[in-house]
Amino acid sequence: MRDVGGRTVLERVINRLERCTSLTSIVVATTTQSVDDAIVLACVDLNVTCTRGSEKDVLDRYCQTAKKMNADYVVRITSDCPLIDPELVDRTVELFFEQRADYASNSISRTYPQGLDTEVFSFSALERAWKEAARDYEREHVTPYLYEHPGLFRLASLTNPIDFSHHRWTLDTVEDLVLVRELYSRLGNRDYFRWQEALTAAEREPALAYLNSHILQKHYTHAG
Repeated sequence: MRDVGGRTVLERVINRLERCTSLTSIVVATTTQSVDDAIVLACVDLNVTCTRGSEKDVLDRYCQTAKKMNADYVVRITSDCPLIDPELVDRTVELFFEQRADYASNSISRTYPQGLDTEVFSFSALERAWKEAARDYEREHVTPYLYEHPGLFRLASLTNPIDFSHHRWTLDTVEDLVLVRELYSRLGNRDYFRWQEALTAAEREPALAYLNSHILQKHYTHAG
């Protein structure tokens, strides 16, 4: 709900996803915690469907939402990515169908800036993960059971010819938020710029990257 150039981060994400040609609907899947009542109210104002589920078992939240929406396929975008690129989302979806995959992503082998992550998977794969995934990190992070079991699921990876993964455009810290606000400001606080325009702005002013260059990407840990 933080402000970025006059709109909330959530609104920025939704506005950008509405430009995708591959999506038939957008659903915000939040938690049942009272702190997320604000998310529900925001979705009413934005005329976007909102569902609620477990805070910790996010895999269950996704599966129950997909069932409710009668979804055959799911595109997963996290709400901390206000620079998510519609064209890149559509390309990932296209790759998913071209390769008849169970799971496709542009982050299996990371070459795009962090914050453009797109995952596409079939409901049947999601449901299998929901039934079989037993470890806490698999339930919390939704998709590890899919991409960590290539013997069970057909995987497809979208990569960029040049590795730009050192750019960090996701939101975990105050420093991340400052950078995102600066990038939006450089691009006129529009919602319709492409990720390449943000890249040009970032590389034109290398000092921008220093705003959050010391932030380490969060990783989950698991045993076994």
